[in-house]
Order: sequence, then C-alpha cells, then structure tokens
Amino acid sequence: MSEPTILRTELWHPLTVHFPISFLLLATVVKAVALILKGERSVFWQKVGSFLLVLGAAGAWLAVYTGNLAEGTVARKICDPILLKSHELASLNMAWLFTGAFVLEIVQHLNFLQKKVMVLRVLTTLIMVGGAGYLIYTSHLGAQVVYEQAGGVNVPPSDCAGL
Repeated sequence: MSEPTILRTELWHPLTVHFPISFLLLATVVKAVALILKGERSVFWQKVGSFLLVLGAAGAWLAVYTGNLAEGTVARKICDPILLKSHELASLNMAWLFTGAFVLEIVQHLNFLQKKVMVLRVLTTLIMVGGAGYLIYTSHLGAQVVYEQAGGVNVPPSDCAGL
C-alpha cells in the first residue's frame, strides 16, 4: 500500500515555496516603484512593499525548513547531489538577504535615524534586488532538481501500469 501523498515530507516543500517567490519578487518591484513616487503614493506603496516583504521573508524561512525536510529523501534519489547543495546554499543566501532588508525596514522606524530614511530605503531596495537575483537563481536550481533529475517525483513505469 502506498503512502498518501500529503504525508510525504518531500512534497511539503513545493507547497510552501510559491508564496514567498511571488511575495518577494512583488515586494522588490513595489519598493523600487515607491522610491520614484512622491508624497502619499510613495508612503502607501512603501507600506505595501513592507507588508509583502514580511510575509515573503517569513515564507522564505518556512520554505528553507521544508526544503531541509525534503533533502533527506531527495538527495538519495537524484544523480547530482551537488546541484541540490547549490540550491540549498542559494536559498539560504536569498533568505538572509531578505531578512536583512526586513531588519533595515525596522531600523527605518527608529527615531534616531529619521534623517536617513531615504538612504535606508534605497539600501533596503538594493538588498532586495540582490535577494530577488538569488531567488530567481534558487528557483532555477530547484526546477533543475525536479524536472531534470525527478527530485521528489514518483516516476511511473513506462507502460503507466498501476495508475
């Protein structure tokens, strides 16, 4: 008897990666756009970007956690475990960059740095752009693990018997 699919821990990772991908990429674009806007529109989009950044950064760490759970199963089945390690390292770099951007968001609200808000906003956005680069690279490596090496995938027999 086969295990129900939702209980396979290697499948929790694909369930948790897509929200942070969309939230963090959108947060980066929103923060960049907010830099060029003025007045109330800039304030509004800064808040939207901050909200997306918080949700995305928390989701990124959840994805890292579920990725670590999946690694134990997937690493034994794929042909190139170095690819999986590269995916893991890129995901950690991405998560730390967005966490750093989140910390700068908090620093922006401290009273002693109120005169440096624009500098902090630009720095936050630059870090997020770097994080978005790592996010795209991490996604590319994850797609290679799944689509080129069938990581976490049950491959049916060629005659599809039993499906």
